[in-house]
Amino acid sequence: MGEQLEQANLVIRLREGAHDKCYWDAQWRYRTGSLEPWRLKKRRLGLAWQERDERGAWQKRRGCCPEGWLDERAAHLAAVAAMHAQADELTAEAQAAAQAAAAALKVRVLAHQWLSWLEEVWGAKPSTIKDYSFLLREPGEAFKRGPGKTAGRIMKAFGDRPAAEVTTKEVSDFLRSLDHEGLTPRNVNKHREVLAAMFTYGCREDAFGLPANPVLGTDKRRQAPPAALDYYEVEEVEALARACEQGGQREPREIFDEAERQARHQEDKQDAEAFRLLFYTGLRVGEMLTLRWGEIDLDGRVLFVRRGLSAGVEGLPKGGRPRVVPLPMPAVHALARLSTRDEFISAEDYVLVNRFGRRLDASALRRRYKRGCMAAGLRPVRLHGLRHAAGSLVARTSDPVFVRDFLGHRKLATTDRYVSAKARPEELERLDAAFAPATVPAPAVK
Repeated sequence: MGEQLEQANLVIRLREGAHDKCYWDAQWRYRTGSLEPWRLKKRRLGLAWQERDERGAWQKRRGCCPEGWLDERAAHLAAVAAMHAQADELTAEAQAAAQAAAAALKVRVLAHQWLSWLEEVWGAKPSTIKDYSFLLREPGEAFKRGPGKTAGRIMKAFGDRPAAEVTTKEVSDFLRSLDHEGLTPRNVNKHREVLAAMFTYGCREDAFGLPANPVLGTDKRRQAPPAALDYYEVEEVEALARACEQGGQREPREIFDEAERQARHQEDKQDAEAFRLLFYTGLRVGEMLTLRWGEIDLDGRVLFVRRGLSAGVEGLPKGGRPRVVPLPMPAVHALARLSTRDEFISAEDYVLVNRFGRRLDASALRRRYKRGCMAAGLRPVRLHGLRHAAGSLVARTSDPVFVRDFLGHRKLATTDRYVSAKARPEELERLDAAFAPATVPAPAVK
């Protein structure tokens, strides 16, 4: 409040009273925010040590100004003091109102206000809002699919609590209860992260001015390091593509209509090319699904990543920056085969489409990928693992900076995981050369 209060145009004036007395009055303008209207404040300062001269004009009386009276200099000082006193009064009132509001603020309201701020001001991606909203749902809410219901742990523990009264011990006890419930350290940390971000927002002066963040004094759980990357090699991805071309990614169903049979065959071939493209380009699934023909230059062997998907909503790709991706020949061939279809090949059409020319559904594609891997006899690897495979294979022959730019990472630290995923052939050759003088015999071949 003190930083937002503005005061200006302080003036003092003489006001005539009864019995030939006059008074000093002060007035000034003030407002409590840049968007608020200016208001006029008046305040009487006291008796003026003034008298009228022969012409009727006010002049200072003779002699020393007695106690309880003000000459012009003292009136100026009193006016400044009055203006400062008003500022202190307004600040105290604002602080009292903020404290009252904070005391009445429930954690549930704080959570909803924080989510709105994240979306409208901070510009968080829809997938981020979706994840946080799920953790902040009320207990017992039904899932959109299936018979399950939300646990609503945060709202169950804190929803009706005044936000200003939540203590560090309460939050610590809540996190311990999640440990005892069997949640993974990563999941416990996610609950802690959401609570910490909520209260950090609540402590801001332009939000609710909460006195402190009770989450900061709690302990973060130690998480296991990420598992070593497992990914498919070229031969395995081609086996997956062949299985899809034969319909192995579909649920078994007898088809009698020839037109339906042909349509499904085209969809099967598109699925095969989709998995090839994810592997040979290293694109994220959302980047591939939003790719349009106008963003591909087959002659120049590049494509332009300008969009991505977040909770089903198209926006900028992850990292917020478009990028150019060079195309290896297998990717060029896959795109060339897709471009031979009879329709949906204009510049604004999606590269991967359903029968009606609309964008493919990511969840359905993931289900078909899983069935395709089973049909090809491959070990389970997530669909995002095709991107891991691209980065890891390129890292065998390229420097980390190239791999970073190829995958669209912001930091080299992210790329390091791909560089060390598997040993490069030249590294194995160096090891063999280092231990060549060893006399340990090779195992006998049966």
